Amino acid sequence: MSGTSLTPLRLLATLLAGALFGFGLALSTMIRPEVVLSFLRLQDFGLALVMGGGVLVTLLAYKLAPRLLTRPLLGGQFHTHPSAWNRDTAVGAALFGIGWGLCGVCPGPAIAGLGAGNWSMLWALAGIALGALVQGLRARQ
Repeated sequence: MSGTSLTPLRLLATLLAGALFGFGLALSTMIRPEVVLSFLRLQDFGLALVMGGGVLVTLLAYKLAPRLLTRPLLGGQFHTHPSAWNRDTAVGAALFGIGWGLCGVCPGPAIAGLGAGNWSMLWALAGIALGALVQGLRARQ
């Protein structure tokens, strides 16, 4: 939302979207690292349906919304998001995957897990924050 003002309506929409996302993560049990790890060990494929559903909804929204609406509901304009793959992107993706595979946690479910009272997620969030800090410091050089 760079370049746009944060009106109370935008803040409310952001809060509601985040709450809905967190509820979906909790309902799908993605906030439980043991469930995620059993998926990664190919023992439980339930999360494949969850992730596939998320990808499908996102794909439809990105493709259909600009065709059905002249502009986003809360103002502004639709943008394309070009992606540039380079060595840093590949290394970052690999590190994210390794971290996810070791502890079964990624940022969204970790925050939603805190909301559900799973305080052990603080360790995962501390590791995520440390990794972001190191990457930020490295990028300055």
